[in-house]
Amino acid sequence: MIIWLVMLGVGATAISGLPGMLLPRRSSLGQYLATALVLVGSTLGGAGIIAHLAGISTNVLVNDWSLPWKHFCIGLDALGAIFLVPIFVMSALGSIYGLGYWPQGRNPRTAPRLQLCWGLMAAAMAMVVLARDGVLLLMAWEVMAVAAFLLVGTDDDQIQVRNAAWIYLVASHLSILSLFGFFALLNLTTGSFDLWHALPDSVSPALTAVIFGLGAIGFGLKAGVMPLHFWLPGAHASAPSHVSAFLSGVLLKVGIYGLLRVVMLLQNPPAIWGILVLILGTVSALLGVAFALGQHDLKRLLAYHSVENIGIILMGLGVAMIGLSTHRPAWVILGMGGCLLHVWNHGLFKSLLFLTAGSVVHATHTREIDALGGLGRRMPWTAAFFAIGAVAICGLPPLNGFISELLIYLGLFGSVPSKWGGIALVAPILAMVGALAVACFVKALGIVFLGTARTPAAAKAHESPWAMRMPMAVLAAGCVMIGLFSTLLAPLLNAAITSWAGRDYASHTPIESLYPGRAITVGGLSLIAGSVFIGLLYRFLIRHQQPRQAGTWDCGYISVGPRVQYTASSFAQMLVRIFHWVLRPHTQRTETIDLFPGQSAFHSSVPEVVLDSMLVNVWVWIKSLLVPARGVQHGRVQQYVLYILLALVVLLVLQIPLLELIREMFRH
Repeated sequence: MIIWLVMLGVGATAISGLPGMLLPRRSSLGQYLATALVLVGSTLGGAGIIAHLAGISTNVLVNDWSLPWKHFCIGLDALGAIFLVPIFVMSALGSIYGLGYWPQGRNPRTAPRLQLCWGLMAAAMAMVVLARDGVLLLMAWEVMAVAAFLLVGTDDDQIQVRNAAWIYLVASHLSILSLFGFFALLNLTTGSFDLWHALPDSVSPALTAVIFGLGAIGFGLKAGVMPLHFWLPGAHASAPSHVSAFLSGVLLKVGIYGLLRVVMLLQNPPAIWGILVLILGTVSALLGVAFALGQHDLKRLLAYHSVENIGIILMGLGVAMIGLSTHRPAWVILGMGGCLLHVWNHGLFKSLLFLTAGSVVHATHTREIDALGGLGRRMPWTAAFFAIGAVAICGLPPLNGFISELLIYLGLFGSVPSKWGGIALVAPILAMVGALAVACFVKALGIVFLGTARTPAAAKAHESPWAMRMPMAVLAAGCVMIGLFSTLLAPLLNAAITSWAGRDYASHTPIESLYPGRAITVGGLSLIAGSVFIGLLYRFLIRHQQPRQAGTWDCGYISVGPRVQYTASSFAQMLVRIFHWVLRPHTQRTETIDLFPGQSAFHSSVPEVVLDSMLVNVWVWIKSLLVPARGVQHGRVQQYVLYILLALVVLLVLQIPLLELIREMFRH
């Protein structure tokens, strides 16, 4: 069966890190074996997905086992295939990238653990997508969370890395606690832990709302939806860059997958729920890009753009949910098509951007934007790949981000002729998000790669090795191919939409008929051809002409230097002021009012408002309430054993039917 082929791929990926744990730590053989096993696993998994999409066989596997619940059940459908592809692709590319970025010979203490957890996290994510039993999904979810925690904390000799890892672990366990409640209520209403069947009609609206809310919180925490994103910036910034690419490009989408499956439980979701999801996505997109604008750390900047793009994905989901509620097939197809395609697109361009950021860190040993500059001449491949990722994430043609955002735009504008035309007001906000993203990446691209080097480390930067450039080239090619030939993905999107909606909308109105895919292909190819022609014309005609030289009035400007260039703060200062009401920027400056002022300084930063201004204060308040409880913590093992014994006695007493015993005593 096809499912066995996919499971072999998952198994090979899961055990990929074992050789590195058994071989000498300074030997690179374990890392190469791990990469080979991940490549084998990805190939087997990809072959299974292709065979499934070709319709060769039914892909459900059910086996009895000795655990307390009924059976081990996994399955694969078109919707699951959409999410499995990025898992297998990025696990392979990231493993290759790690050969150059985190070689075991230079990192003997951390590299074996990284490789082990890399394979476990990828395999666990695949099992979450394949699971058709609630308990199996929770088991895979916990393995995924713990493996990701260890990956985020790879460089654990730094305090900020340890803090980011622990915050991620706390968020992960808040997520799984919500999912415990979600699956318990699901079992209560359906009588089993079998997943992703529609809820019975007998379930009350109140209970349905509670189930939906718990599922949305549990999966939304993992997806990084604002304001549940508080763990995301620190974790993505602190992890090794290929781990950051995996977390942002793939792991967040596992949360999106869960949200889509939760919506599938609702046969006819209320329109208000779709509107709430649309509003939540709009807020995440707008505030995510606003927070990104104020960042000085290159990887934190990219992390906040993950929040932005998760918001765009939710906007597509909201349009599709409203379409389900109002029986509008075109809204369902355009909204869900944009949502699913952006899952792939974000996985491509955000992984590419994090890998290019890793290339910069590898060459300069810093993530601070203001400590870089002039890298375009020293790292031309990295600069080119970053530019491709920047154009794609800004939603500009002819790259892939434009296509998925266009589908969402069409879904929003399609509501205008109806009484739901008010949701089209979200379209200008999406346009504003795109404009702010352009400003943010002009800042990042210009300050990091253009101008002159601001520090000696940037002046000595060098291009990355082939093992790092090859995965970036593959991802960049994916951005270009989907941008030009998106209609090739139409059959897969139609099948996934049908699987999600439970109705064969696509057979009557296929997605390729709702947007001008062929015109976009022609326009994109023409744009690329024109750009190449202009570049060649400049290279061979204009550039080789002898320039005329003449003196100019330079107003005292002598030469280009680090102190006369824009910084990350100065470039984004005006836009940060516009959003000061939510960003709450911190500024430190030295006022200079003398006729001949001395040295002055200015520094600004944008904190993580939800974590630093809200959750930390709440935690301090809770700790103050728990101060009296410190008296029971004496550090004596005997007393802790006594506490456990007393707790067991209390639990046993609670199991005794005391009321029934008292009644029996009075009867006699």
